[in-house]
Amino acid sequence: MDIKSIVLAAGKGTRMKSETPKVLHKIMDKTLLGYVLDSVKEISNEDFVIVGHHANEVEEFVKTNYQNAKTVLQTPQLGTGHAVSMVCPFLENYGGLVIILCGDTPLITKQTLRNFVDFHINSNSDVTVMSAMFENPTNYGRIVRDLNGSVKRIVEEKDATPEQKAIKEVNAGIYCLCWDKIKPAFNNLKTNNAQGEYYLTDIIEWSKTQNLNVNAFVLANNDEIFGINSRQNLAQATKLINERKLNELMENGVTIVDPSCTWISDDTEIGADTVIYPSTYIEGKNKIGKNCKIGPFAHLRGGVELEDNVKIGNFVEVKKSKIGSHTNAGHLSYIGDSELGSNINIGAGTITANFNPITNVKSKTVLQNNVKIGSNTVLVAPVTIEEGANIGAGSVITKDIKSWALAITRAPLKVLENWVKK
Repeated sequence: MDIKSIVLAAGKGTRMKSETPKVLHKIMDKTLLGYVLDSVKEISNEDFVIVGHHANEVEEFVKTNYQNAKTVLQTPQLGTGHAVSMVCPFLENYGGLVIILCGDTPLITKQTLRNFVDFHINSNSDVTVMSAMFENPTNYGRIVRDLNGSVKRIVEEKDATPEQKAIKEVNAGIYCLCWDKIKPAFNNLKTNNAQGEYYLTDIIEWSKTQNLNVNAFVLANNDEIFGINSRQNLAQATKLINERKLNELMENGVTIVDPSCTWISDDTEIGADTVIYPSTYIEGKNKIGKNCKIGPFAHLRGGVELEDNVKIGNFVEVKKSKIGSHTNAGHLSYIGDSELGSNINIGAGTITANFNPITNVKSKTVLQNNVKIGSNTVLVAPVTIEEGANIGAGSVITKDIKSWALAITRAPLKVLENWVKK
């Protein structure tokens, strides 16, 4: 089945009170829009992202990170129905399915979207809307069903009667459409509503007038449609995503000593029997092997690959680095833009000086197998320490070191007898 997606990402996000577009705000170094695009790309072969507010920034993000996605500018912004209509020229002769999502709902999962599409196909639906049941449905559009239980229309809260506001089934904001049948609806939307906008929700009522089959897929976990409209929402979503990730890891054999103070990004893979100690923060995309020990108070900043049996100890920061098996960085070190082999010991206080502030260039540090780095060493990149070499404590290394050599840069010790008493 050919499936394309439309992601609504044109909004300003006024309550965020930020110069950053709402969909580019981040949870553990991944944008809200990134979460949505990553979830839908498993079933969609082409994604259209509707941009508006700070369009150039969102366009650059999409262009840089998603090859199968293209941006479509909505200007002026006349509502969600108008936003989707911007894609119509790109789908003129398209006859497959279209999924419509919001770019500020980072908790939606790949599995739920798969189940949603399967429901649409198995129900022979022309339109399927995702719905959810809420005890307190304030601020959501209500799903209005007819007497036989089929979806009749969606009523936005600002336009709802008191009876309709009492309905607990709400619109989750995600749709699956048989595009060739629903496309004409976007030429027939009206603005006779409280906000004077073209509502996407009106395609439901239009579809009923055309005797099309309209159904609702009831979401199992309401957290998945949690939308981000404020900094408070952002913090809540971060916690929900983290809890979900920690539970997934523990179910797959990873020990999380204290989940209440451990943060691990959704894009981090961790092998069985690895132990994550308290106050560890792992963001970005990483791959951690089996039987590793991470933390406490460790920080992995993305682009990190750890093979099996690696130890990253307390107050160690690692970024964009690959570390081989049985290598230890026990305490108080920074490893960035580096490639470390196996059976290496990194002494406390070791720094890879990878950034040149004059040229703004980051360079690479390479440590081959069996290297030993003494405490309080600075490795000034670009630099390679070949197999088996030892670096004496307190050294500043600015040149490549040959295999099995000992390198020391240390001022001679000077002792002044009885200086303190004098």
